[in-house]
Amino acid sequence: MLHRNIYRQVLMLLCAILFTISLVQAQGKLPNVMVLATGGTIAGTGATSTTTVGYTAATVAVDRLITAVPELKKVANVKGEQVFQIASENINNDSWLKLAKRVNTLLAQKDVDGIVVTHGTDTIEETAYFLNLVVKSRKPVVIVGAMRPSTALSADGPINLYNAVLLAGSREARGKGVLVALNDQINAAREVTKTNTSTLDTFKTPELGLLGYMQDNRPIFYRQSTRKHTADSEFDVMQLDVLPQVDIVYGYANVNRIAVDAFMAAGAKGIIYAGTGDGSLADPVKSALVEARKQGVIIVRSSRVGQGIVARNGEANDDELDFVVSDTLNPQKARILLMLALTKTINTKDIQRIFYAY
Repeated sequence: MLHRNIYRQVLMLLCAILFTISLVQAQGKLPNVMVLATGGTIAGTGATSTTTVGYTAATVAVDRLITAVPELKKVANVKGEQVFQIASENINNDSWLKLAKRVNTLLAQKDVDGIVVTHGTDTIEETAYFLNLVVKSRKPVVIVGAMRPSTALSADGPINLYNAVLLAGSREARGKGVLVALNDQINAAREVTKTNTSTLDTFKTPELGLLGYMQDNRPIFYRQSTRKHTADSEFDVMQLDVLPQVDIVYGYANVNRIAVDAFMAAGAKGIIYAGTGDGSLADPVKSALVEARKQGVIIVRSSRVGQGIVARNGEANDDELDFVVSDTLNPQKARILLMLALTKTINTKDIQRIFYAY
């Protein structure tokens, strides 16, 4: 009996030791983060170390971006892949589909814990929102860029990349949708926008506010977006090879119908009207949009203002005109949501539901 009790005690002690070892190993295990590079200023070079305008974007390959930040090895197992190498003003629908499919494929792998996408800042908010709508995972996806090329004094790319990898490998970022991380700040893909042509603090969420900060090598969140995204989204692009044509018409004093007619002639399936104020419709453009709707084109009223809700039946009788309103989405993001909505339905009531949900 004594030997049996000793045996049990030794066995329990061994089990406790093995559990402790496995726990320590699990806690010390670094996350696996994939860096997908697409070009942009973060991969740009200038003629001199003081060149911060007039530089050449998208010249540095992903391996060089990663090796330039050796501290990454301490916070994650990082691998890189060059998806494409362009300045972000050249991003198009085909680019988005290619990137989204690759992101979804990688996130389905057990050995990938998070993804960082390096991107030019000109269209970073659009790519982030597109991915926010079509990524089918709760694993973190972080979009990052830079306002200064890699060759500049005090280049912001290295610290932005470091923070993005930390964020993508963190538990705190799981389930919060696609995130945009620059300048030590974390913003939601749906709401962030570029607000300045050149300063480092250009990315902001003016009314609703940022989600949190990167500080002391960890993310600190204060809020999260309440709109549907990623794993809860109804959109699936894995079988899509093309997106419907949706264009933006800008409102201004003395606006005419030329742009609407041109987009109609070019085969637009949807038009976002970036109206003045609360999406107001000047008479010349209103008549053109009414005609376009009668021909089956989906019309969404947005605003050039950049903040606030576009009220349904506010500056136009949307029920009577069979128009849709963009809620708080700016025109460039409304375009993205309408493209994806048109892959599901052409019913304006369903499309309006989508705009209120996402």
